[in-house]
Amino acid sequence: MNFFFEVLVGGLLAGVMYSLVAIGFVLIYKASGVFNFAQGAMVLFAALTFVSLLERGVPFWLCFLMTLAVMIVLALGIERWVLAPLANRSPITLFMATLGLSYVIEGLAQLLWGAQVHGLELGIKDEPFIIGGIFLSQFDLFAAGIALSLVIILSIFFNKTQIGLSLRAVADDTLAALAVGIRLPKVWVIVWSVAGFVGLVAGLLWGARVGVQFSLSLIVLKALPVLIIGGFTSIEGAIVGGLIVGASEKLAEVYLGSVIGGGIENWFPYVLALGFLLIRPAGLFGEQAIERV
Repeated sequence: MNFFFEVLVGGLLAGVMYSLVAIGFVLIYKASGVFNFAQGAMVLFAALTFVSLLERGVPFWLCFLMTLAVMIVLALGIERWVLAPLANRSPITLFMATLGLSYVIEGLAQLLWGAQVHGLELGIKDEPFIIGGIFLSQFDLFAAGIALSLVIILSIFFNKTQIGLSLRAVADDTLAALAVGIRLPKVWVIVWSVAGFVGLVAGLLWGARVGVQFSLSLIVLKALPVLIIGGFTSIEGAIVGGLIVGASEKLAEVYLGSVIGGGIENWFPYVLALGFLLIRPAGLFGEQAIERV
């Protein structure tokens, strides 16, 4: 049983890392109804900018603030040159725009910082931590704490602040929000800036785990089953979806791998997501789409 709980808890903690990426998708989808395929590229760009500044001797916290400023400027550029010209277009048009934007951001990152792999040390050692006879990763516990803090902060931001209420109003009905005086460009800049901040945090944690390299942009694919299971409009759902994906893929690899072969954790989350699409398309915490005929 100790081994089972060790695999289970390890999977849950690993799932938190997926959730950090999924939160960025949820933020933009809540405000615009657009699936931002460029979120993975934003994670890469943030991590690469941070580590490149750090390697040039800039202090850690100054690197963080400078990278955050860069992500906000990037958000302003996206709103001005991508979203504004495509306002009131179909969701598929905006999705294709973010798909193209992902390649632009990756190319910009390579142009500015090069394509070499960087190591990133955050001062958190990935050593085992024993609780009740169960070996846990100190780094995974740290990442879980960061994710929990982000969820609390973002929940308060969306539910208790004037800006957060404006974001929710835009997500519910864009035309009605415009009619009461909410400025859509301002809302988009804010939500993309917050998504950039979340991308920075996710990029630092993933960069410290696997290295800062261009394959970081592919973690967008790992976030897809998390979003499908948790729901595209719920920050809490992103966390729960990540926990489900992380735990299920580890348990499937350990207990089913010997029966049907290894490598299960690479595709099992998509099988699970497909089951949710068939049974509950909106996800566990997603909002059901209601259309009047």
